[in-house]
Amino acid sequence: MDVLYLTGIALSAFGAFLFALQNVLVRIATVEGDVGDAVVVVMATNALLIVPPAVVLYYPTYGLSWLSAGMFATAGLVGLMLGRICVYGGIQTIGASRTTPVVSASTVVSAVAAIWVLDESITVGHGVGIGLIVAGIAIISWVTAADSGPDISVRETGKSLLLPLGAAFFIGIEPVFVRIGLDAGTPIPVGLAVMMSAALIGYIGYRRLRGSVISTPARSVRMRWYVAAGVTSAVGLLAYFAALETVPVVIAIPIIQTAPLLVIVLSIAFLPRQLERVTWRLVAAAVIVVVGATLVSLAG
Repeated sequence: MDVLYLTGIALSAFGAFLFALQNVLVRIATVEGDVGDAVVVVMATNALLIVPPAVVLYYPTYGLSWLSAGMFATAGLVGLMLGRICVYGGIQTIGASRTTPVVSASTVVSAVAAIWVLDESITVGHGVGIGLIVAGIAIISWVTAADSGPDISVRETGKSLLLPLGAAFFIGIEPVFVRIGLDAGTPIPVGLAVMMSAALIGYIGYRRLRGSVISTPARSVRMRWYVAAGVTSAVGLLAYFAALETVPVVIAIPIIQTAPLLVIVLSIAFLPRQLERVTWRLVAAAVIVVVGATLVSLAG
């Protein structure tokens, strides 16, 4: 293997680890913290890390058109804002080890959206992968219901999965807008800068309209967790895109898709059992979802 190939593999593994670490950090921060505050701080951290370098490095044209700017802004509002709200809400409600595998169903949404909007075709791999994802989510639903106790109904369990399923939908349709923006010739860092700016401005505007106040103290312990989650998510995105530019998709995607399994490993290692209850059934379900998501991602 040459150095470039090994670098791509390392970037993929690093991105998967950072995505997993982000969700574990959010789990810790939202035990007593507020999901809304977490979203704002993570978005602001993302923007501070990505936007200034993009502004300097790609000045003065930035490779933007009205079409690409609109697509990346929409992607930011849909994936980085709405998707992140649902992910963090799910983590706070049912835990990172249950939320993260369910969010992997976003690959199904991406495949369907690509078939519908971009005229791509469905394959046997898509079908098998979708079946595995559905089976894995069904097992996670059962495990969540069992862990919640006999007083929790199937309907209430289903409601608890609405947030991660909502995240899967929003994150799943995001790549369609990103693909259109990139096809218009916009560099990845500039596209990410537009996405992060739109998400931050959109969410702060939403909070202002609702009359909500961002009250996280600057020196609180929670603030440190929020910022750490923002750093890991921003660097993770850069590593992910860099990996896709360095090695073939068939190498990068399976490694990136291991993030749910890494969340489980990190949860077992660092989170108390009362905060994240990880069982062998949950691990099996996560493996099934990861295999299904990888098949769907690679089938195109």
